[in-house]
Amino acid sequence: MSTPIRVTVWGENVHEQHEPEVAARYPDGMHGAIAQGVTQHLGDRVTVRTATLQDPEHGLTEEVLRETDVLTWWGHAAHADVADDVVDRVHRHVLAGMGLIVLHSGHWSKIFTKLMGTSCTLRWRSAHDRELVWTVDPTHPIARGVPHPMIIEEDEMYGEFFDIPAPDELVFISSFSGGEVFRSGCTFKRGHGKVFYFRPGDQDYPTYHHDGVRKVIANAVEWAVTVRPERAEPTLLRYETEDFYHGHGYGGPL
Repeated sequence: MSTPIRVTVWGENVHEQHEPEVAARYPDGMHGAIAQGVTQHLGDRVTVRTATLQDPEHGLTEEVLRETDVLTWWGHAAHADVADDVVDRVHRHVLAGMGLIVLHSGHWSKIFTKLMGTSCTLRWRSAHDRELVWTVDPTHPIARGVPHPMIIEEDEMYGEFFDIPAPDELVFISSFSGGEVFRSGCTFKRGHGKVFYFRPGDQDYPTYHHDGVRKVIANAVEWAVTVRPERAEPTLLRYETEDFYHGHGYGGPL
């Protein structure tokens, strides 16, 4: 892109406020660490802002979303506290072409389950587990420069079955010491928007300081941009015979 990618990093920011050990691990919040990683790897190719659950309208106003090319989402303890009208707003912008990167326990967020149309449940174990992130599509732009395998010494375990639709592309799978495997890097198209789910990142571990994890998120930011003349949702239009370019509005049956 000739202009910087406009990134909004959204964080729930609940654990950081209520758990001193998480605040010590992430003094700028997990959203702050994620934002730092994006800037570290993409530099002046991005402009990055952060927003949290506690901000008015969760920091995701119509104006903010209109000025966001890619939104990253981390949530865990307060999925239910995200206002439905904000979820609907984000959903509309994804369908219109905004990129969305859903991280770790964001699999159970309202926005991800709405986009997937499934329960998005999985197996899990929080036990200081080692994770190996294996690249299964080495030609994918999100995998560019990522170690194979990428070793994360400590993180929470997620295992199959992961109740999501079949991904458009599977970029990474993870394996754990208990023998579990997990589809940990998945892409989806929804409307005009691109969605990437990436598994690593429990609040009890310093995962968002891991350079490989930061590299994946930065790569995903570049991948998730949809280039179109304008942001617009897919629209039902009526066309006349041999009218290829100028659709007419449709008001619905009767």
